Amino acid sequence: MKNLDIRPIAGALGAEIHGIDLSQPLDDMAFTALQRALHENLVIFFRDQVITPEQQLAFARHFGALETHRYAKGLASHPEVLPVIKEADDRAANFGGIWHSDVSFHEEPPMGQILYALQVPDAGGDTIFVNMYKAYDSLSDGLKQLLEGRRAIHTGERSYGPSDSQVTRRQDKFSRSMDVKIKNDAEVEVSHPVIRTHPETGRKSLYISAISIQRFENMSHEESKPLLDFLIAYAKRPEFTCRFRWDKNSVAFWDNRCTQHYALNDYHGHHREMHRVTIAGDRPV
Repeated sequence: MKNLDIRPIAGALGAEIHGIDLSQPLDDMAFTALQRALHENLVIFFRDQVITPEQQLAFARHFGALETHRYAKGLASHPEVLPVIKEADDRAANFGGIWHSDVSFHEEPPMGQILYALQVPDAGGDTIFVNMYKAYDSLSDGLKQLLEGRRAIHTGERSYGPSDSQVTRRQDKFSRSMDVKIKNDAEVEVSHPVIRTHPETGRKSLYISAISIQRFENMSHEESKPLLDFLIAYAKRPEFTCRFRWDKNSVAFWDNRCTQHYALNDYHGHHREMHRVTIAGDRPV
């Protein structure tokens, strides 16, 4: 394999990878180089990749076991491939349109995701990523001490729970072209550390997904809210982020353990369609 051309796109995180064809089998040298690039850049991007669902799955399997989405249905032919769609006439639907770490309300949240663009608008629909290592590192020593060992409660209630408000807003939240289920088990509470240690790099990051985090463990919502609000806002500081503009046949691969992301919903009247594959992770520590 020739050397990869790795081009950072921002100071905080993110790099485009050139010189590789993801439709082809990945040898050991290429895998090692890409894994290193992911650890160093947290999210890596590829342009001009023409891949089938089978090839996307084959690429993803190099990095771990795959899983299906608990609340959204994958392709009939490839259940591990989740179609992420917004139709031109969807009112407000935008899957992933809030700062979040994917399904942090699972006991074992995903290691990462690989998202492939099949159709994108001429403008709009960018995705912003944030480096949660930097968010943690820049906290004061006093706040780090306060958060060390502290845990927080996560649920999927706001996204997939059966409350009346969620059911009423179902069509505002998800495209009619996506088969998304509202389930009672989305309200199950899961406890995770607020400061998470990456199992491969050993680095600490802030683990606070705004869509799912409810409160600190052994504290009320009211007691938790001021500090959680501060941390959620603090983590979105521009100097911690990068922004990726999608083209057709672009690919993004992010490490879900040390990043958050936000899918911008600024392309009303245009169709956008992606294929997402999820790599299984482990329990945060």
